[in-house]
Amino acid sequence: MTQIKSAKSGEHTEEMKIIAKNEKIDIEKLRRYIANGWVVIPKNVNRDCKVVGIGKRLRTKVNTNIGTSPDLVDINLEIEKVRVAEKYGSDTIMDLSVGGDLDKIRKTILKSTSLPLGTVPIYEVAKIAKEKYGKVVDMNEDLIFNVIEKQAKQGVDFMTLHCGINKISVERLKKSGRILGVVSRGGAFLVAYILHTGEENPLYKNYDYLLEILREYDVTISLGDGLRPGCLLDNTDRAQIEELLILGELVERARDNNVQVMVEGPGHVPINLIETNIRLQKNVCKEAPFYVLGPVVTDIAPGYDHITSAIGGALAGYFGADFLCYVTPAEHLRLPTVEDVKEGVIATKIAAQAADVAKGNKLALELEKEMAYARKTHDWEKIYKLAIDKEKAKKMREEIPPKENKACSICGEFCALLIVEKFLDKVD
Repeated sequence: MTQIKSAKSGEHTEEMKIIAKNEKIDIEKLRRYIANGWVVIPKNVNRDCKVVGIGKRLRTKVNTNIGTSPDLVDINLEIEKVRVAEKYGSDTIMDLSVGGDLDKIRKTILKSTSLPLGTVPIYEVAKIAKEKYGKVVDMNEDLIFNVIEKQAKQGVDFMTLHCGINKISVERLKKSGRILGVVSRGGAFLVAYILHTGEENPLYKNYDYLLEILREYDVTISLGDGLRPGCLLDNTDRAQIEELLILGELVERARDNNVQVMVEGPGHVPINLIETNIRLQKNVCKEAPFYVLGPVVTDIAPGYDHITSAIGGALAGYFGADFLCYVTPAEHLRLPTVEDVKEGVIATKIAAQAADVAKGNKLALELEKEMAYARKTHDWEKIYKLAIDKEKAKKMREEIPPKENKACSICGEFCALLIVEKFLDKVD
């Protein structure tokens, strides 16, 4: 039985109990949110992983993408990225591998992390089609669904599936006048398939069959935004909105079939349109959990896109996004290194915390309170403990050690807190 079906029947599953305790939310309220499709728990029935809730009134969650490329296949490197992501607080991992033995890589990652694992099955489909038939666009329906079912059996907890791309949305794309066309890799495979074969997207055409597979293993479907804009000038256009309207219909069909569902959102959005995009998605998709990449708020900072996306992620989270996919400094440039992964996770964790504080999340506010009192009492060990990057905070303070132990070397004996606190303590 899936989590959503259990919730509809009034059952409090063990996973719901864990989330209610960890998030400090009433379990009956949580059950109702899951039953309505406002919260999902990505956890395959074949896998024992960390229980994570994503959605309404819960803390904003962070995902880390890893994976090989045709230019660099090093599974040990990818496992090290997993370790770093876990260390700095990522809530989930996505394996986006397209190079090497994808089956072996995925199985290794599944064994190497306790975090929920997501994949994009069409990547494996494309790789097999290229090797077997010579072209990605020569993939067929049997191959697509065999790969999806195989990954579900292996224990994948959530899958990005680009079901909202169909002949109609491709026609909108052709007439949109976009600068960058299609930047979603999975979206590009399916758009090209439709244009090459004249056939409908198998994921859209056979959506009910897809839901049967996912329901059997309680795999959460993450409806991919294959027509998302790839630069600010393409944002919120007809192609993007056409796909979103289709996704809204698919959300309801998934819920009716007791399949957990969330929706992915655009990656390049100017600050003034972030609220519009979030509210539009939440309305069209009936409060389904919203999973956004960034969003990146300016396109002129290659090498710093962890910052451009953290700015957008904080605002997106505040306006209602539930799940932030990290972006690293290497975005648009190269395969991320371990250090890139670290910086991406930390930047996105900062964005998530900022959003949760703004939304009044009790757990986020409690962390801020603890940090404030740690600073008030000059408890540096507590400050380091609360910091997202503990080692960096400690190292930076110790690089230029202060003469006054309670202070830092910016002010030393002229520390504002030290000068005033002894007088404030005397005030009635």
